[in-house]
Amino acid sequence: MRRLARVALLCLGCAVCSLLYGLSQLALSLEQEPGGGGRERQAREPATPGAWRQAGSAGRGAAESGRYDYMKTHPSEKMHLAVVACGERLEETVTMLRSAIIFSIKPLHFHIFAEDQLHESFKDILEEFPYEGKVNYTIYPITFPSESAAEWKKLFKPCASQRLFLPLILKNVDSLLYVDTDILFLRPVDDIWSFLGKFNSTQIAAMAPEHEEPRIGWYNRFARHPYYGVTGINSGVMLMNMTRIRRKYFKNDMTPVRLQWGEILMPLLKKYKLNITWGDQDLLNIMFFHNPESLYVFPCQWNYRPDHCIYGSNCKAAEEEGIFILHGNRGVYHDDKQPTFRAVYEAIKNYSFGDDLVHSLLQPLERELQKTTHTYCGRVYKVFIKQITKSVRDLYARRSKGR
Repeated sequence: MRRLARVALLCLGCAVCSLLYGLSQLALSLEQEPGGGGRERQAREPATPGAWRQAGSAGRGAAESGRYDYMKTHPSEKMHLAVVACGERLEETVTMLRSAIIFSIKPLHFHIFAEDQLHESFKDILEEFPYEGKVNYTIYPITFPSESAAEWKKLFKPCASQRLFLPLILKNVDSLLYVDTDILFLRPVDDIWSFLGKFNSTQIAAMAPEHEEPRIGWYNRFARHPYYGVTGINSGVMLMNMTRIRRKYFKNDMTPVRLQWGEILMPLLKKYKLNITWGDQDLLNIMFFHNPESLYVFPCQWNYRPDHCIYGSNCKAAEEEGIFILHGNRGVYHDDKQPTFRAVYEAIKNYSFGDDLVHSLLQPLERELQKTTHTYCGRVYKVFIKQITKSVRDLYARRSKGR
């Protein structure tokens, strides 16, 4: 009898342990749902006093609270978009913001990180934007950890590595779309934002490949450090679930102990700074090489660059559906090397809010694109206008339904 009692007691103990384990796994899975259970409250101070080196003061920003559920549509949901502007990037950044406003459906909140001398110019321009209620913004100083600020600021291009610290600065923002200043949205921001709902339980960020064609890829031919996948990833368009980023412990090649985001950045820089060419993008490649399960990769038409057409068209998705996000890297919006890219930039820059989009944007753009057919990218100029034409049509259709 004693033996039976002990066996019964042992079975009961095992059942209790199994129940507790099941409950803990359920709680963990709920924490990892898209949106991470985080709340967005726009903080007025972008960093903890004393821990970061800052210049200037933050601009205005209205407090927000709410929880994202990316599997459903919430018309009042606010999309958060971040950009870093230093040097002569004011006009380019404003043109990017204009492109985001033109087609997007849900409200936008811009997080603009800029050098002190640009703050007033940004405020003056943004206050003139006519979409009150649809667009809010906060302007921040350039902010790096105080003990290594100089080293981070000079990495690759001035201020480019600021993007690495966004999860640590915007502590109350749950999810964020970071873009370079030379990005143009040719369809609503809502559409790339919806990729957050496609993340599985391990994915924390989304980026596009650096190249589609390995024969012209940079990382697979020249990199002296680990990189993601076959051709690496490009960080000019980076969608982040920042709640998950802040919680995650990352595998690495520096220590058997997994490190959190704020712990891993400086050790990575110290180990690889003599081997990296593209600065913060290389560090992201190294990080996701060791944690490939954490990255969602979206197709090339969400980050279309000159490399996709100057050696022949190699973004098949863009050929079929058009370009969704145009990335004019290497300064192609401002010289005559890639007139197709420059034509799109000039058309959006010169468009006046409220004007008829067909006559003031689409028609002038198509005329300019037709002048570029002597170039490799100009030969496929229709991929540059296919999606923006659809976006204009969809916008007018939404307006008609809303009447």
